[in-house]
Amino acid sequence: MARFMDKMAGTRYPDSGVAPLPAAKVSAALLALNGLDVPFVVRDGTPKERADLVAECQLRGLGVTLKTRMRLVQAKHEVRALEERWESSPEHSRGQYSRGQGPAFYRQWEYKRGPDGRRHKIETFRFDTREMKDPLRNAVLDAGWTWRGVLIRL
Repeated sequence: MARFMDKMAGTRYPDSGVAPLPAAKVSAALLALNGLDVPFVVRDGTPKERADLVAECQLRGLGVTLKTRMRLVQAKHEVRALEERWESSPEHSRGQYSRGQGPAFYRQWEYKRGPDGRRHKIETFRFDTREMKDPLRNAVLDAGWTWRGVLIRL
């Protein structure tokens, strides 16, 4: 049952033989992602967010905000991660909120006239939430820690 729950929550374990680093080094590795070519920002969490670190991504043209709240648990050498999404939409006055570990894909299209004079549907934007989660998770695993997806609270 535990393996099933781990799979559903997106929990991943580091390779065997990788010595776990101290929490400060794991935090530094996650914050160091800001210097790379990634579509999000990692920052310190606030007391209200109940997280040590937060990765945040704004997809402005789509009205989508993605957040991954992370709590570092030194005693277990694990990062507990809660993924959240806010999507504004004309159909819902307050927008939609969801959380969980499943990937989401966002695309935008527009029509343009081609050289043949006909209208063609052209993809103008594409984003997969794994572009945010994979670098975070890989930094944690490389540090010898477990990435534990949570659905309820950190």
